This record gives sequence, structure tokens and C-alpha cells, in this order.
Amino acid sequence: MAVQLDDAVDNTAPQTGKGGAPPTRRGGGRWVRRGAPRPPARRGPRPSARRAPYLLLLPALLATAVFLGWPMVRNLLLSFQNLNMKELIQHLTDWRGTGNYQEILGNEQFWRVTLRTLVFTAVNVVLIMLLGVLIGLLLARLGKKMRLTLSLALVLAWAMPVIAATTVFQWLFDSRYGVVNWLLDKAGWHAMAHYDWVGTQLSTFFVITVLIVWQSLPFVALNLYAATTTIPRELYEAARMDGAGTWKVFTSVTFPFLKPFFLATTFLEIIWVFKAFPQIFAINEGGPDRLTETLPIYAFTEGVGNLHFGMGAAISLLTIVVLLAMTAYYLRLTLKQEEEL
Repeated sequence: MAVQLDDAVDNTAPQTGKGGAPPTRRGGGRWVRRGAPRPPARRGPRPSARRAPYLLLLPALLATAVFLGWPMVRNLLLSFQNLNMKELIQHLTDWRGTGNYQEILGNEQFWRVTLRTLVFTAVNVVLIMLLGVLIGLLLARLGKKMRLTLSLALVLAWAMPVIAATTVFQWLFDSRYGVVNWLLDKAGWHAMAHYDWVGTQLSTFFVITVLIVWQSLPFVALNLYAATTTIPRELYEAARMDGAGTWKVFTSVTFPFLKPFFLATTFLEIIWVFKAFPQIFAINEGGPDRLTETLPIYAFTEGVGNLHFGMGAAISLLTIVVLLAMTAYYLRLTLKQEEEL
């Protein structure tokens, strides 16, 4: 019993430090020796290290300010002016205030074009995402040779310049020498032998939609295939062992895992289709009778075509406002998804 007490005293009693100096107790009940070296204090990052990210972003910010910010400021100033050919030649500045915006917002044509643009964008984006997802899933199931062949065809379609592709489609749907009319005539639809595809609103939009969907499919399909390679194979094997079919595997494994991809890609396609200009203008310049004009075509026609540069600037800024509204909705969905994760 006496031995146990002596051991307890030896374990709990503080021992003298080096040179006979008694130890001291710091916060937390820990015994330390007097004169013992203290651990070095933690220091934050150097000022130069803190400034490094901003210095790396500086060239991009300067380029954005020069090539995007300044034109936007100039466009904003033009939208408050009555700038026609007379003012342009005589270098006159006729400030109109918000008159251009009041005239545009009070014009029924602007609202018809806006509704037409939204419907056109929605139809194209749905077709692009649906067909792109199907082709992407097909790439994931094909063998190596067939996958390489299909990927090469998609890359060639993606690499073709917009105007070159539009010119090809103009020849394909030409009323007299077009391949499409010739094939339809050979297939028994003799009434389509000399059909004018740009003669009506619906047929013109059909040609433009086929062109835009064809140009956009490679981006969605190739990105979806690349994203599917990141999904663990074990998830598919577990779903198939549970008896899940193709559709069930897609809804329970592929789609939840790639939900951020679908959200981002859909948003990018909305912007791509909404601001489509060369395809629509090159096919029929917004015709017939301006029935296929979207907001970008409408701004160009009023600004450059009719020489109402102030009106065109105002319409272009209103177009940007619509895009910013859609961007805000996308950011809201993205933040909501991050909170769920």
C-alpha cells in the first residue's frame, strides 16, 4: 500500500526543471519547463501570396473591360440618343432620354418577336438536349471502332464554320436543285419536287431548327459521353442486379449523378440558341415578311437595316436584360443544388 502511494505521488507531483527550476502550469493543465522553447507562432500567407490570384486575373479583367465593358457603355449611350443617318453624317448628338425604350416597349412588334424568340429557343433546346443525350448514351455503349467513327463525325460537324454549314443547308433545301426535294420526289412525294422551304414561316423555322440542332448536337453528345466515364461501374452493376431496366438505370444512376452536367449544358444551349444570328440571317434574313425574326435579328434590322441606330442599341440592351434574367434563374438553381448537396 505504501509503495502504491509513493508511485502515485511520483506520477502526479511536478518535477523540477533543468537546473533545479520548477516547472510552471499553462492553460489546459499542461506542465512545461521554464525556459523551454515555445512552438513557432502560426503566420498567415505573405502579402505577395495573397495578391497573386488577383494579379493572375488582372489580364482577363482588363481584356473584358476593353472588349466588352467599353462597347457596352457606348451601346448604352447610343440607346438614349436619336441617332439616324442624318445625325451620323453631321456628327450631331440628339439626346432622346428614355424615348427609344418607351417606343420599343409600346410596340406590339417587339413583344411578338420576344415571344417568338422564347418559343424558338425552347423548341431547339429541348431537341438538342434530347437527341444529344441519346447520342451520348449511344457512344457509351458502342464498341471502340464504332465509337471512334461516330465521334469523328461529331467533331467534323462541330468544327465546320457556321456560315459554311448554313450555305450547305441552303443548297440542301434549295427549291430547284436541293437534295432534300429530290429525295422526297423520288420517295413518292411529287408535290415536294419544287417546294420552297423559305416561303413560309413554319418551313423556314424548320430549316433553321434542323441546322441549329445539327450544329449543337456534338457539344452535348461528346460532353455527356465524357461525363458518363466518371460514373463508377459498380453503380450500374448494382442497379442491374436489382433488376433495373435501361430507363430505370438512367433515372436512378445516370441522371442523378450527372445532374450538374445537365443543368450547366442546358443553360449554355439556351444562350447559344437565344443569340443565334448567322443561321437565321443567312437562311432568309428573318423572312418571309420578317416572320422569322428573333431578337438579335430584330435589333440588327432596326439598327443597321433601317438606320435607326439608337433603336437598335436599345433593342440589343433589352435582349441582354432577358439573357441576364435567365442567367439569374440558372444561378438560383445552381445555388439551390449546392445547398442540397
